[in-house]
Amino acid sequence: MSRNAALRRTVLKLLVLLVLAYAAGVILLYARQRSLMYFPQATRTAATDADFALDSDGLHLRGWVVNPGQPKSILYFGGNAESVERNRDDFARWFPGSTVYLLPYRGYGANPGTPDERGLYRDALALYDRVHAQRPDAPIAVIGRSLGSGVAAYVAAQRPVARLALITPFDSMADVAQAHYPWLPVRWLVQDRFDSVAHLAAYRGPVLVVRAGRDAVVPPANTQRLIVALPQPPQVLALPQGEHGTVQDFPEYGATLAAFLR
Repeated sequence: MSRNAALRRTVLKLLVLLVLAYAAGVILLYARQRSLMYFPQATRTAATDADFALDSDGLHLRGWVVNPGQPKSILYFGGNAESVERNRDDFARWFPGSTVYLLPYRGYGANPGTPDERGLYRDALALYDRVHAQRPDAPIAVIGRSLGSGVAAYVAAQRPVARLALITPFDSMADVAQAHYPWLPVRWLVQDRFDSVAHLAAYRGPVLVVRAGRDAVVPPANTQRLIVALPQPPQVLALPQGEHGTVQDFPEYGATLAAFLR
C-alpha cells in the first residue's frame, strides 16, 4: 500500500470515528434530556412541612399558601431547583393584599411524579382552576421564574390572567438549549419545548419582565426575543449586575414586583 493510500485510510477512519462520536453524543443527549432539564433533587422537603394540597392528574401535590383570605390571588411557578417555600416571608411582605400559592412541580419538594412539560401544564391549570373556583370574582395574577416563566406563559394562554410577571424568562426552551449546545441539532431534539413566544402571542394583559445582565443560564438574546415578540411592550426591570439566581438580592426586584402586582 502506498503512503498516500495509507494516509487516506487513516483520515477516513478518523472521520468515521468523529461521526460515530457525534451521533453517540446526539443519542445520549436525546435520551437524557429531561435529567439535564429538571433538577428536583435540591428541593426535597417533608410532606408535613406543607400547608396546602392539590389533586392533579392522579397525583397528590403539596405546597404553601401565603396571606390566606386576601381579596386577590397570585400563583407562583418557580425556577429549576428552586425551593419555592423560601419565598414565603418576602411574598408576605410584598403582596399583603393577595393570597399567594406556592406549588412545587410534580417530582419536586414532597410531591410524587416525574416532571415533564405536559405534566407541569396540567398541574398549573389545576391550581388555577382550584383558586378560581374558590373565589370566582377575584383577579388572579401569575409569576413565573426561569423554568416557571414557561409554565406561567402557558397558563396565561389558557386562562384569564390579570397580570403576568416573568423573571429571567426565555423565548423557548428549545432555543435556550440550542444556545448552550450550538454544535448539536438540539432545537429538533428537545421534547419539552416551553414555547413562551407562541403561548403569549395573543396575551394582552400587563407584563413585567425581570432580566439579569449577567445571566449565564438564559442568554440575554433569548430574553430579548421574548420581549420583542410580545404583542404589547412589557414593563422591563433590567438588573445589569444580576445573575440568573441572584435577582432577588436587589432591592428594586421586590419593590418592582410589589408595585406591579399591587
